[in-house]
Amino acid sequence: MREIRLLRRLDRKERILFTDIAAKGFDANTVGLTQERLMAKIHGRMPDGSLVEGVEVFRQLYSAVGFGILVALTRIPGISHLMDLGYHWFAANRLRLTGRCTKDTCEVHAPGTLN
Repeated sequence: MREIRLLRRLDRKERILFTDIAAKGFDANTVGLTQERLMAKIHGRMPDGSLVEGVEVFRQLYSAVGFGILVALTRIPGISHLMDLGYHWFAANRLRLTGRCTKDTCEVHAPGTLN
């Protein structure tokens, strides 16, 4: 959530539209994916309607707010592979790492309720 707040502040041209997939009114069918797949890793819809996922979403987000040069570094072979591996691990563990899991259950907070 901190990163989303940061990106919203940096998005002065309002190029990014965030969708809370944990919101009660959200229907995964509207994007043609299951809720489980959406929760497994980050997804983004490009202006042309195509979907991107994983590290590529972050590349697109940070490019949109003016960090294109830094994003280019993440495309270098080797670095790109490490970024993908790191994100895959983080995506699998993000609820636990962000304190939203206790034992065998994980909680997804309602919009605006997570620090």
